[in-house]
Amino acid sequence: MNQTKKIHIALWTALLAVVFCFAQKKKSEGDVFFFQYEYQKAINAYEKELSEGILTKQQFLNLADAYFETNSYDKASEAYMKIYDQDTLMDSHHYNKMLQSLSKSPNFEGKGDFLANVSSSFPKELMENMEFNNQLLENGADKNQLDYEIFNLDGNSPQTDFAPSFYNNKLLFSSGRQVNKKLRYEPGNEGYFNIYEADIQPTGQIAALQTFQELQETDYHEATPSYSSKLNGVFYVLSNTQDGELAFDENGKNALAIAKQTIGGSYQLLLKDLSTSFYYPFYDDTSGKLYFSADFEDGYGGTDIYFVYTNNGQVMSAPINLGPRINSSGNEIAPYIFENSFYFASDVFYGLGGMDIYKSNIEGEGFGIPINLGAPINTEFDDFGLIIRNDGDGLLGYFASNREGGKGKDDIYGFKVDEKPGLKTITFKGTVVNASSASEIVPNTKVSLWDMNGEMLAETTSDEEGQYRLEIPYESELILDATKERYSRYIKKFSQDELDASQNGTFDVPISFYNDLVEEREGQKVVKMDDFYFKTSSTQLTDDIKNELAKVIDFVKAFPRAQLRIETYTDSRGGSSTNFRLTQARSDAIKKYLVEQGVPATNILYSVGYGEDKILNNCTNGVFCLETLHKKNQRSLIVVLNDNVLFD
Repeated sequence: MNQTKKIHIALWTALLAVVFCFAQKKKSEGDVFFFQYEYQKAINAYEKELSEGILTKQQFLNLADAYFETNSYDKASEAYMKIYDQDTLMDSHHYNKMLQSLSKSPNFEGKGDFLANVSSSFPKELMENMEFNNQLLENGADKNQLDYEIFNLDGNSPQTDFAPSFYNNKLLFSSGRQVNKKLRYEPGNEGYFNIYEADIQPTGQIAALQTFQELQETDYHEATPSYSSKLNGVFYVLSNTQDGELAFDENGKNALAIAKQTIGGSYQLLLKDLSTSFYYPFYDDTSGKLYFSADFEDGYGGTDIYFVYTNNGQVMSAPINLGPRINSSGNEIAPYIFENSFYFASDVFYGLGGMDIYKSNIEGEGFGIPINLGAPINTEFDDFGLIIRNDGDGLLGYFASNREGGKGKDDIYGFKVDEKPGLKTITFKGTVVNASSASEIVPNTKVSLWDMNGEMLAETTSDEEGQYRLEIPYESELILDATKERYSRYIKKFSQDELDASQNGTFDVPISFYNDLVEEREGQKVVKMDDFYFKTSSTQLTDDIKNELAKVIDFVKAFPRAQLRIETYTDSRGGSSTNFRLTQARSDAIKKYLVEQGVPATNILYSVGYGEDKILNNCTNGVFCLETLHKKNQRSLIVVLNDNVLFD
């Protein structure tokens, strides 16, 4: 380490040592710049205030965030680590930034150790998402990538160009190029964002670029358009204003609202909050839901994706968070739906770089594990705002990126591809239920998927509602296995056709509770059956007897390690030796039938006829008894010999 760096770190450490020792006594210039997104100016002001010892804990956290936003990851890592060591001010969103900073900072190690320490702060869904995506990347998912034709659009400018949206055969997008805007946006050092339109050429390139004239003109931001063909309208974000001037909250923050403009018709302001910005609206024509990103206090990290129910675009509900399967400790933006797949961008810490694009399968009202699209769509830089549609025999799509080699800060890239982006997966989800009563759920059951080589691919445990869910990269054949102590083991092999069919719904797993299938009789555990009777002096199995023996067959299938003894008894009528021979023949007939029906002969250790040896009442030789009393002694039992060790 060179001497200059040593001096810098020594000075920085000394300043950190006093950062929490002083309270703010005057309005902070750093705060003003921070809430106006002028992060470099905020850094300069905060560092000056830091040297004077007048930063609060929150302001020091703001400084760490400002370092992060300006890609000063070494400084961000140091600041976040100092806060983490001394205070509980950080939340999961800041943990995400810290993990990203550590990943991008060559002077720091220990990301894994830090993640282990804070993982309990993250929902289990996030950790499952991370494990799944890490597995894909480690196993070389890029080898199975599609053949993309990616091209930079000719219409990109040296400024920021992003947020493409299809508009009939045109492309709408946002840009910071200064055209027809009277003012400049200082944090970006470019014009306030405006919305542009261009014709889409057969090659995917754009031409005849011009400002989009259908919107009400303002001097400030208009961005991230989303066109609905069903409503013939455009949803977009714009700066909060009052009487034509920017409107600020008490912290001096100007936020973004969501508006809808019908083409050639009315304008509506849909969602507005002076302290909360709304980003990237997307209207789903199929469901009538309006999706967007926002940083509400009840979120999982930074900006989360929400939706509201609408009536033809008119908001009809409070915002509903998409939940921890989609939203993470990072920022999620730019929702888009194509053919039952939900695309969005996230800067969650386990991605390839900054913002990465993910795809999640829509499962009813829920979502599958978001899968990183990988290279070449995603890079170590920011990649976001993907849209896609059918185009001839293939697909045409667009997204924004600040990857190297572009024309400006963010450029829009087009791509052509033969198949829908995103790794194909297999999802099993449903409820583990008691086989004896499908309405009775079975929690805490281990459910796993195995390939045909005997390698376990995924495992989970059903929750308190009996629900389970597993998702893996696509396989043509699979085995599902479910086990729980004192329950039967469920094993089923799925062919490719069965797997494809199963993806359209749920798959409930039935397992049998041992105690439901056995009972205590005559001091021993026996398979639970209703009483059945042979005809007088007969050894033939009637249909009623076979129906009861079906319970034994199911029991052995459920518990294949069970060892059985067949016991048959009769009443005292008839000769003693005759009764022994008769009951032995009946036991042997039962064994023969069970073996014929698939019960392994090795499971039946004994078949015994006891004659009239074990009379259960006073109906012994020479005693008059009613027929119903004699019948109590005519019985067959299937005894479970290893009941006491079956689950050891």
